[in-house]
Amino acid sequence: MHDLRVLLRLAEGRAPEPTAVVWDSRTLQSRKLSGHRAGYDGHKRKKGSKLPMAVDTLGHLLTLHATPADEQDRAQVEELAQAVQEITGESVEVAFVDQGYTGEQPAQAAEAHGIQLEVVKHPEAKRGFVLLPRRWVVERSFAWASRFRRLVKDYERLPR
Repeated sequence: MHDLRVLLRLAEGRAPEPTAVVWDSRTLQSRKLSGHRAGYDGHKRKKGSKLPMAVDTLGHLLTLHATPADEQDRAQVEELAQAVQEITGESVEVAFVDQGYTGEQPAQAAEAHGIQLEVVKHPEAKRGFVLLPRRWVVERSFAWASRFRRLVKDYERLPR
């Protein structure tokens, strides 16, 4: 899969490994069989699993893992940063994130792996849908996954 990503990046005229990534997470609604893996995400008002994802600036998947929905996005920075640097060979320098990743702890966790967090904020006066620079790439990846029925809900019993 990583070789295909490299070939696609080269075909677009980009370097083989990205220097910038985009992070975000989505909450999948659970089923009764999900058991102890499911948590409650108060922000989205869903019981289920949270899927933190990292993609490069072209939208190619770098890493994805599952956690209970009640875990904060900030707590996933260490694992995402480590996985991204392993996959890309320590080439990533900056990660574009939403306001869920603000604070000193996430910034230090990312900096420990050589990544600077760049928080993309909403405009002051927002009305309706607003396309955020850089962040739309990961949102598009989530939308593509949602097109497939199997990826809309959390059907798994175990995190692996």
